[in-house]
Parts: sequence; C-alpha cells; structure tokens
Amino acid sequence: MSVVPAPTAPSASATLSVRPVLRSEPGFDPVHSSFFGLNFGRIAAICFGSIAVAGEYRDGGIRVSLAAVPRRGVFWAGKIAVVGLLSLTVGLATGAACFALGQTLLGDHGVDIGAPGALRAVVGCGLYLALITLFAAGLAALLRSAPAVMGILIPFLLMLSFVLGDVSQGGSWVDFLPDRAGQQILLQEPDGPLGPWTGTGVLVLWVAAALRAGGRRLMRRDA
Repeated sequence: MSVVPAPTAPSASATLSVRPVLRSEPGFDPVHSSFFGLNFGRIAAICFGSIAVAGEYRDGGIRVSLAAVPRRGVFWAGKIAVVGLLSLTVGLATGAACFALGQTLLGDHGVDIGAPGALRAVVGCGLYLALITLFAAGLAALLRSAPAVMGILIPFLLMLSFVLGDVSQGGSWVDFLPDRAGQQILLQEPDGPLGPWTGTGVLVLWVAAALRAGGRRLMRRDA
C-alpha cells in the first residue's frame, strides 16, 4: 500500500514569485491604470463644454451677452478663458484623486508620485480634460446645439478607442485622433509615434481648429 505524502505549505520564495505577477505582465502600466475612470470625466467635460456655449443659444441668452460685450472676439476669448480655467482646475483635482485612489487599489503593485511619469500624468489629466472641454465648446459654437455635440463627441471619443484597441498599443494613424493623442500624457512609457507632450500638441491642434471654426461662425452669423 503506497502512502500519499501530505501537502506541504508553499515556501516563502514561491509565495513571493506569485505576488508580482501583475507588475510583470506585458504592457502593465501602473500609472495609466490609475485613470481607469477617465471615461466618466470625459463625458462630464464634453457635457460642460457643450452646455456652457450652446446653452446660450437655446434660450436667446447670447443676445444679452453680446449686448453687454459687443466685440464678439473679446466675448469669445473671455468665454473660452473662463470655461478652460474652470475645467483645468477641476481636471487637476480629478487627476490627483484618480492617482491616489488608483494606486491605493493597486496595493503592492502601485507606485508613488515620484515614479517616472507619475506627476506628469496627474498634471496631464487636468490638461487633457480641459482640452476636451474646449474641444466640445468649439464644436458647440459651430453647431449651436449641445445635444448634437454630445451625440458626436461621446461616441467618437469613448467608443472609438474601445473599437480600435488599447491606447497604450500605438503605432498607426489612430494615434493622431484627438482622444488617443491626448491620452499619451497619461502613459508611463508611451509606445508609438507620439510622446506625452507631442500627443498633447496634436490634441491642441484639434482644439484650436474647433475653436477657430466656432469663433468664425460666432463672428459671421446672427446670434
């Protein structure tokens, strides 16, 4: 009769070899993982930017605003400055909160604010949300309809990334879309043709085009 040996407890070395599996997974980015809830922030940014501008057209408030500030260029610049500063302030607070919560949830696999790319990602989260807000504001001035802007940008910025794949796996023309380019600043080590700041620069160009188009319609069309 053979005797089955009793199971033995795993050694300390075996236990330690299992714990860092998450960190050793290919493509795991502890910094970018902190911003798993950014989709909700993007929706809020799009809604705020579009309503802040297009809301005045819905009830005729734009006429009152232009009566108070007849120079439309000054009015548009002031409007954009206020919307941008508010969204940047909220975005920076959101970035800090996301990083703190995300790293707490990661536990032993998390990093601190001094890790490479961590502080840049926190600040970049604020910049990214502010730019998305301004992007929506520019399109709202162009289309003069908040629902239309939301109906375009929310599927475009949220669903497109999901369909085209992970933002951290770059290397094609997709990286130059506004959402993908802007998110490069949230990655610890961007992998693609755009770096963290060049990606932000591409998003700035998209935003500038939207603001210019919206401003031109404000200048040339009746309120």
